[in-house]
Amino acid sequence: MTDDPDVVICRVPAARGLWSAVGLGAAGVVVAALGAVYGGPDVLWLTGGGSLVFLGLVSLYLVTARVSADAHGLRSRTLLRSWSVPWHEVAELRVRLRRGNSSGGRQNRRVSVLLRDGHSTTLLLPAASATQLAAFEAQLTALRALHRRYGTDVRESATVPVISDRTAGGGWAGPAVVWCVVLLVGAGVAAAFVSDTAADERAWRSATPCTAATPAADLRECLTYISAVIARTDPNRPRKLSRLYFTDNRPMARLEVPVEAANGFHAGDKVRLTFWRGEVRVVSGSRYVWHRHVEDAGDLAVIAAFAALAAGYPGALTLQRLRGRRLPADEVLPSALPFAVPLAGTALWLVPLCYLHPTTLLASATTIGWLAAGTLGTAALLTWAWRETRVRPAGEAEPAAELPELDGEVFVAARFLDHTDYNPYGFGTHIALGDGPPAVTPGPGRFAARRIPVERLTVKAVRRARGGDGDTVPSDWHIAELDDGGRPVRLAAAPADLTRVLHELTAVRETS
Repeated sequence: MTDDPDVVICRVPAARGLWSAVGLGAAGVVVAALGAVYGGPDVLWLTGGGSLVFLGLVSLYLVTARVSADAHGLRSRTLLRSWSVPWHEVAELRVRLRRGNSSGGRQNRRVSVLLRDGHSTTLLLPAASATQLAAFEAQLTALRALHRRYGTDVRESATVPVISDRTAGGGWAGPAVVWCVVLLVGAGVAAAFVSDTAADERAWRSATPCTAATPAADLRECLTYISAVIARTDPNRPRKLSRLYFTDNRPMARLEVPVEAANGFHAGDKVRLTFWRGEVRVVSGSRYVWHRHVEDAGDLAVIAAFAALAAGYPGALTLQRLRGRRLPADEVLPSALPFAVPLAGTALWLVPLCYLHPTTLLASATTIGWLAAGTLGTAALLTWAWRETRVRPAGEAEPAAELPELDGEVFVAARFLDHTDYNPYGFGTHIALGDGPPAVTPGPGRFAARRIPVERLTVKAVRRARGGDGDTVPSDWHIAELDDGGRPVRLAAAPADLTRVLHELTAVRETS
């Protein structure tokens, strides 16, 4: 940034370290070139040099990125593209929140530019993690000031809209759609092989030994027995194929088997090999008998059923995003977790049915009844999940006049989202109501309780959760915006609990 309020320039803060990485990339080019000239096409040289080159290119991309703004508009420049827009085409500046890849779950913040034609773009800079919020907020404030000063018909709110993957404006549910399609295709492929697998399984179980009278065309479908002697075994680690070797390479040089079979046979063992359809199906010895695994149609049908059910959850995520497409961009979408209940309930009846009757689902009254009853149960659970995941308007809860009287002391799961004298550093998770004054507590008990100054609080509005309220607020909770002696304070709770808390706070205030 600069001292001129009409000019804002954003660059990568750690430029010195990135330039060092660019130098390492140049060194990688030299290393790869020297390795190719003097050492030949050695994998080690090429891998080391290529890694340094990649690091250098990424660092060069970051260190040369720049976002600037002045009275004329907003500009972004990188090595690959340049982009600019005048202020009168900018509708709003918002915060785009993305979860990082680290195990700590850190979040990265960037500025999202909403244009008046409805399109949006996310700027590379300014960017910040949880430890760099001060500089990010200063740059965002300066950009918003320029927008207010030089934009036309600017209606930016006092609070910056925060867009995340949980909110309605989080973007198209691309990954969820891809996973849904991939799982459905996998389920279809597995289901397509069920019939052939069942036919092969029946043919193997009904196969009889070959005789002299067996026609040549049917020799593949009957059982052929050949005697052999184990020359040696070659057992490998588990999950890797082992080998049996036969004396004089008769009837074959070697046979790949699991490690258990390689350990079960020994050199010099006389065995009998059973051939069916041109491959060894059984190796029988005096101490050990190995059977080749025969694919089971029931197992394949179960895999198809599980894949189809697994596709239901990303499908539910996509459905939730479609249902919330008319919501404000920063409002949190209802969670799709309730749809996991009908999926799990369907698995309880569909998986056993597929395993026991993989190719005869409609062949008997029993299976038809099983299928009909299960379908009705799934439909009932889906109806419940649909109602549970609907978008509830803010304030939709039990009317205060119909709330039952409190029977003793009650601890309601609710919390203030802002640091106050009665909720220092957001320590409270419950609110005590009933016996004694309302208080913020760190759990369902009066330990470390802090009295809520109800005489200072005034309810301004009740709304749904937004991206700026944080990821700790469940998606089905509502937010009450309160005035605490001129300071805005947010109170979050489930809709019915929030109605109860606000009713009690108002009642205590009126009687005090």
